[in-house]
Amino acid sequence: MSFAPKISALGEGAVLLELGDKIDRDVNLRLHRFKKMLSQERTTGIKECIVAYSSMAVYFDPITVDHQKVILKLRRLLASDLDASPKPQDLVLIPVAYGGSMGPDLGNVASHAGISEEEVIRRHSSRDYHCYMLGFTPGFPYLGGMDESIAAPRLSTPRKAIPAGSVGIAGSQTGIYPIESPGGWQLIGRTPLALFDPSKEEDPTLIKAGDLVRFVPIREDEFQDIAERWRKGTYGPVRIKGGGEVEAAR
Repeated sequence: MSFAPKISALGEGAVLLELGDKIDRDVNLRLHRFKKMLSQERTTGIKECIVAYSSMAVYFDPITVDHQKVILKLRRLLASDLDASPKPQDLVLIPVAYGGSMGPDLGNVASHAGISEEEVIRRHSSRDYHCYMLGFTPGFPYLGGMDESIAAPRLSTPRKAIPAGSVGIAGSQTGIYPIESPGGWQLIGRTPLALFDPSKEEDPTLIKAGDLVRFVPIREDEFQDIAERWRKGTYGPVRIKGGGEVEAAR
């Protein structure tokens, strides 16, 4: 049974658009299209759009625009997007040193799956992951599409401090901690790239919601070299545009 789109008020200055009740990549991509369309139209009064798994909150200034105008605009977007085909997604390549001191829980994940650590690495790095949204901490990507065979529960006792760049698994999702923070995901590796840079005010996050992400295994002895090249802006490219164009290293 298909899910009928729902639009409802979310307080006096926001409207919520719901397109589903489960995690679905196509639904999420459609919401990101709506967000881009609203941004391009520069509608007076609309301040921000935040996309989650299957919904989008549209925040507006109630002094300059009301709920009904925003709801009508969303209904027009829904009608105009019925036959739209999804556009190619950008692909972000993330180098990861798996296991050892970089991924202290790799053995736990392997034991839970009943396979070797090498096989966990192979399965984790053999897919392209869809970034549904950013959250929890600035730039934290929630990535879907992981092989269910390496799904693993969260730690029973969360760590108080997880190093920036740590790659983790929680349930059937994988993600990357962009800054040092507490957390309970199983850590299987770490990337030397900085996912969040507050000095880049216009574009502080390496991974964007709606991107595809591919993990590229590296050796632990390569980690520091890549980290240094990344700081100098000589490592890359890491982003492949949807049309095939390669973006220069950041």
